[in-house]
Amino acid sequence: MKITVLGSGGWGTALAVLLHGNGHEVTLWTFFPEEAERLDRQRMNEKLLPGVKIPEEIAVTSDISCVQTAELVVLAVPSFAITSTAESLTKWVQPGTVIVNVGKGLDAKNGYCRFSESISRVLGQAHPVVALTGPTHAEEVGRGIPTAILAASADPDAAAMVQDVFMHDDCFRVYTSDDIIGAELGGAFKNIIALGAGISDGLGLGDNSKAAFMTRGLTEIARLGVALGARQDTFAGLSGVGDLIVTCTSMHSRNRRAGILIGQGRDAKTAMEEVGAVVEGYYATEAGYHLAQKTGVSMPITEAMYRVLYQGGSAREAISLLMGREKKRETEELWIT
Repeated sequence: MKITVLGSGGWGTALAVLLHGNGHEVTLWTFFPEEAERLDRQRMNEKLLPGVKIPEEIAVTSDISCVQTAELVVLAVPSFAITSTAESLTKWVQPGTVIVNVGKGLDAKNGYCRFSESISRVLGQAHPVVALTGPTHAEEVGRGIPTAILAASADPDAAAMVQDVFMHDDCFRVYTSDDIIGAELGGAFKNIIALGAGISDGLGLGDNSKAAFMTRGLTEIARLGVALGARQDTFAGLSGVGDLIVTCTSMHSRNRRAGILIGQGRDAKTAMEEVGAVVEGYYATEAGYHLAQKTGVSMPITEAMYRVLYQGGSAREAISLLMGREKKRETEELWIT
């Protein structure tokens, strides 16, 4: 199959290498001509994926017209560029071509809608959209370290095709789901909790603190997700708790690293600058906060994170407020209906 991977960052490069290893004809696209020339010459993304060789058979280009012969297009660009990149495809991509999005976040410019909604709005319903999401750091996928991931789509045939294309018996197991709403929301909102888990680490709190934070964070993510049309069981799967675990515990996680710096005293903007890459949890917190306000869903952790990140609140004070909330039962109707 002819596949174009749009985005030459760590994740895009890792997926291009994986797909080539699965026997597909792969083109790797980058927006920057000078980067295309460098990657084609060096055959490695030294900054974001050091040590992972880009095979000579993978074509590298900055010409977006390369998608016109693709049977599958993978969007692996930063979240802020997903909609604009989709717009650049309209002239070239063929009708019926499946679009796979691996970006995790929400489209703030369009009412915090999901990225699959933004892509479909731009390209139309003739292009099935599949969200590929789960506990998958590029640094490990590029090296063939085993993991599992979810291909979610409202079109079951598109999800099954992506499962077949990406599945690798040794290192990349793909499951399918028709709950693309839950899959995308889980992938976006877990970044809020990962950023907070990093703050917990930066403050020097213990494993108990982080475990409690993650567990209660997952509960409120699911609460909002269900209110927005997702199925609750999706949040107990790879795109929910699976992605949450890996993002809250790994130093590969930009969200956790930024959170550690905030816990150590940096403000949010300084922490993100030091990390040197997009910290999705910062933007997901804004989206989660406003969606919770709009839907009337209780999200105390997200509200606390919003105060710290956007209103200059103290992280230690936020913890005190969370710990001092009124007494409650643990089991919620959400998990038992």
